[in-house]
Amino acid sequence: MTSADIPERRYEEEEPYDVGLLAPVRAGSDAEAATGDRAFLRAMLDAEAALTRAQAALGHAPAEAAAAVTEAASRTDRYDLRALALRARSGGNPVIPLVAELTAAVPEEAAPYVHRGATSQDIMDTAAMLVAARALPLVTAPLHRAAAALGRLAAEHRDTPMAGRTLTQHAVPTTFGLKAAGWRSLVLDAADRLTALTLPAQLGGAAGTLAAFEQLAGAPGSGPALAEAYARELGLAAPALPWHTLRTPVADLGTALAFTAAALGKPAADVLLLSRTETGELAEGEGGGSSAMPHKNNPLHATLVAAAARQAPALAAVLLGSLVAEDERPAGAWHAEWQTLRELLRLAGGSAHHMAALAEGLRVFPGRMRENLQRTRGLVASERLAAELAGLLGRAAARRLLDGAAHRALTERRHLADVLAVAPELADVVTPDRLKSLTDPATATGAAPRLVDHALRRNPSTDREGPA
Repeated sequence: MTSADIPERRYEEEEPYDVGLLAPVRAGSDAEAATGDRAFLRAMLDAEAALTRAQAALGHAPAEAAAAVTEAASRTDRYDLRALALRARSGGNPVIPLVAELTAAVPEEAAPYVHRGATSQDIMDTAAMLVAARALPLVTAPLHRAAAALGRLAAEHRDTPMAGRTLTQHAVPTTFGLKAAGWRSLVLDAADRLTALTLPAQLGGAAGTLAAFEQLAGAPGSGPALAEAYARELGLAAPALPWHTLRTPVADLGTALAFTAAALGKPAADVLLLSRTETGELAEGEGGGSSAMPHKNNPLHATLVAAAARQAPALAAVLLGSLVAEDERPAGAWHAEWQTLRELLRLAGGSAHHMAALAEGLRVFPGRMRENLQRTRGLVASERLAAELAGLLGRAAARRLLDGAAHRALTERRHLADVLAVAPELADVVTPDRLKSLTDPATATGAAPRLVDHALRRNPSTDREGPA
């Protein structure tokens, strides 16, 4: 069969929804479900219903109207997502067709109180904050799982020696416990940033003055009280000002999410390197397979976390660029945020999910770590030797001796201690046994174990609880 034999399919017949085929990092994650189109529809409807309830609470709308709008907004299955998406093209955002649908769904006497005084951006921004508030616990929960697992690894391997590597080469010995404690610190940094976020409701009307709300209610000066009541209805923070073109909440959220994905990239990168066949110091508990090579056990979780880490910074740049928002509503800058913010929520959530799985299943091979430490035949402990011999010979003389001895050890494939043992400068200064001890990597980890103890005293911040 050739391509000419395959029946042509029209675009309209294709599945119109993004099911995550090209996004395994977030496919099936809790964060993905919490940020889908229906989740955004739910948030927009909740925002509309909360606005009418807040107006009713201040006596600006009948209680019956608030009840009717809340009931009409209670079921997302009443609304055709695809139809709303297509109709959104004519106005540039989905709130416009949704308001028309919601208005048609309420009794005639309640219709004037749907979206009363609001602008589309009030609802879109508030919905974005609602979606974020509901999704963030689904990001921080696996982060705390990952931190707990990494804490256990750090404690267990507090004293497990391994090669510290700089610029891809063996540097000085460290411990795997210190490496795992560092990973945990980054994970907790991410969780703390997400937990500390302030997510405000948005309410300002057409140009951020709240004028229409006050005029329609016949209540001059009541706008700020309405904004506070609106935020209370939603469980969001009350806005200090309408932030239509003051995009700090979105920029803060986006950068915290990007930090999360990027920070998790550090342990992922280390796992990818340390699980190489040639290194073999770590392995994922459940790796991924290959379509061509039956023997493969690929570091799947680390790979997906690394993929998210590479995408997130560019997305954060889009949100930071949207801070340059002209006038009282920008053309394009606000619109550029929607998909970007959702993708960051999904990347951070999916990355946290895979990091938790990676940390909880990670296998550590101390024997291989010790074996790799011996590959440089004592050279990995040369820093400690330099300090010791400087006290005996003087700094310059010790450095000259070690430079020559290290070169001989490398070219002659001999242990550094054996080369130094026959050095005339050390004949009456240090014994061969002392040289062996000084070049033992397992005894050259410095304060690493104590640093692990210090790092593990840090407790996670209290997790965020989103609105119901």
